[in-house]
Parts: sequence; C-alpha cells; structure tokens
Amino acid sequence: MHKTIIIGGGASGLMLASLLPKDSATLIESNSKLGAKILVSGGGSCNITNALMGSEYYLGDSSFISSSLQKFNQDALLRWLERQNLSAVIKKSTQYFCPNSSKEIVDIFIKQSQKQDIRLDEKVLEVSKEGDVFYVKTNKQTYKASQVVVASGGLSYPILGASAVGYDIASSFGHTITATSPALVGFTVQREQFFFKELSGVSTEVEIRVGGEVCRGGVLFAHKGISGPAVLDASLFWQKGKIEIDFLPDFEWSSIKGSKKQISSLLSIPKRVTKAFLIQLHLEDKPYNQLTRQEVEKLQSLSHYIFAPAGTFGYSKAEVTRGGISTLEVNRDTMMSQKSDGLYFVGEVLDVTGRLGGYNFQWAFSTAYSCAMELKSIKGKR
Repeated sequence: MHKTIIIGGGASGLMLASLLPKDSATLIESNSKLGAKILVSGGGSCNITNALMGSEYYLGDSSFISSSLQKFNQDALLRWLERQNLSAVIKKSTQYFCPNSSKEIVDIFIKQSQKQDIRLDEKVLEVSKEGDVFYVKTNKQTYKASQVVVASGGLSYPILGASAVGYDIASSFGHTITATSPALVGFTVQREQFFFKELSGVSTEVEIRVGGEVCRGGVLFAHKGISGPAVLDASLFWQKGKIEIDFLPDFEWSSIKGSKKQISSLLSIPKRVTKAFLIQLHLEDKPYNQLTRQEVEKLQSLSHYIFAPAGTFGYSKAEVTRGGISTLEVNRDTMMSQKSDGLYFVGEVLDVTGRLGGYNFQWAFSTAYSCAMELKSIKGKR
C-alpha cells in the first residue's frame, strides 16, 4: 500500500515530491528522466517565475488562482530556491531565470525528490477507486494508494511524453474538462500573409492587440508563419478571428513628415520587412515626401496591420496547453477533487494558463505547495 502516488515527474510533480516528507510518496514518470520539459524551457535557461505576479496574468478563475499564488508566491519560491543554493537572475526587467541553464533547477528537484520512491519509464494507464483505496494501473503493474495526485501536465510537447492521461483520469471520476488547445505558440498564416515566410529569420519589436489584451515584444518571422515572444503571448488570448499588429509601436509618423529619405530608410523596422510590406501594399520605395495622401494612409497601416491567423503551430511547438480540468470542481485551498476524496490535481492539467514570462512554472510550484501542505496535514492527523 503506497501512501501517495504522484503521476508525473514535471514541474508540479517534482516540487510536490520535494516538499513532502521522506518516504511518503511514489512518483511515476513515463519518461526515462525527470523534468524533461523543464530542461528545454526558456531556451534552456528556464524562466522560473516573474516579479510581477497575480491572477491577472492568467486565464482561469481568479479566486482559485489567487488562493495558490498567495500561499506560495514568487518571493517564497525564490527563497526556497536560495535554500537549495540557486540564485535566480532577472532578465527582461521582471523575469527570473536559472543563472546558467535549466539543468540547475532540475538537478535540485532530482536531489530533493530522491527521498521518495521514483519510478521511471512507466506509463499510467488508468486510476480507479474501491472504498478508500485507489488503484493506479500502469504498463508494468497496479499500485494501491491512499491518495493520488495528478501532475501529468497538458498536451504540449508530445515528443517529451505529453499525453491526455490526466484528463482521462479526471473524466473517469466525473470531472468536467474545459476544451483544450495549444497556447504560447506561433501562428500559421493564410495566403495573404504567405510573404511572412519569405522573411524567415527576421525579427522586430511589435505590439499585438487580441481579445482585449495587448502583448508587447518581439515577433519572429518563420517558415510556418510568425513566432517570437509577442506572438506566443498573444496566442493565449486568440481563439479564432483577427488580430492587430503594430509593427512600429514607438514610432511617431509626424517625425518623418516632409522627409526626402527613401521609405525603407525611414521606418524603425528591418529594411527587409519594410520592402516586403511595400510590395504587398503596392507602394514604390521612394522619398517619403513624394507620397500622396492615399499612399501615406496605406503605409501607416503598418501601425495597425489587421489579419486573421490560419491557426497555430500546434501542440508540438506549444509551450503550454490552454483549458483542462475545471477548477469549479477542485478545492482551491487543497487542490483536492470535489468528486472524490483523496484525488488531487496540480499544475498545467488544471484549467489555468499563464502568460509568457514564468507564470506557468509559478503556477505548477504554487499548486504543488498547496497540495503538499494538505497531504502533510493529513499525515499529521493520523
């Protein structure tokens, strides 16, 4: 009989295993190593958390989100990491990263979680319950447990072992699953924007407006369409329909009024981008002061370029999964299912998704903390 079984060796599962008392849990991971997704995150540096924190940086129920963030916020996380001899560094003004590589935080989790029973290369197939006992069936054996924590993540990065097992388990216990979709992912484009592909490798600063939100950062033109920080952030709020991109977010058109310089030399974006847009707008690259009023209006559309993406790059390129297990059926203080005592859900598997910038890792760690405090409380009552 196992006390607690943790399904998943990603960010939330590893934090939970690290926080629980020695020999109190068995962690089951389908991969041959722990923290596979953490290792590739943030360009290999892992964007751990953000100095700006709150439910407003997430999609999901704000009161549910706030409960976990307040118990274990970014400051508490950074202090915990300091105790493990990892001092995160700030980049991009508010984002905290590992000093050198993602391996640093994964090594901490591996060391801390070794006090638990770790089972690698083992896939959970289903979970059932008889009386107060959970039965966790894997491709190797069936475990009995008092508590089960689903920390299996979403559908993003299937090459790293992502699967729908967490949603399947929740569904089998009567939970509602909010429709899932790739998030923090690039956009594919329709025929009118195929010229974006010819700019592959070029990047520039933009501001994207979508779903009432504004996303500021870089856009990277790619073979499939567009990517980059601003696009990934915007994808969280895009379902379908149009988005608006300002390719000149800090540019003052009045500053070039009457200029005799060529258009391609005046705008604060790479020349390749300017020239590509001139072709699309049927404009000649000529001195700005020679443009007609109609031509100026055409050119100024670069400040509010509107188009509808064809779709996204899909789960294989998505950093996270939007949607998941409805938080209306989960206790916001303990992460326990309201459908079955002893069943818990933490991290990305829940219907909570953060913006780009360390928010999803913070969510994983915060929910793991809430769950750990509850499981330790249960142990203390016995």
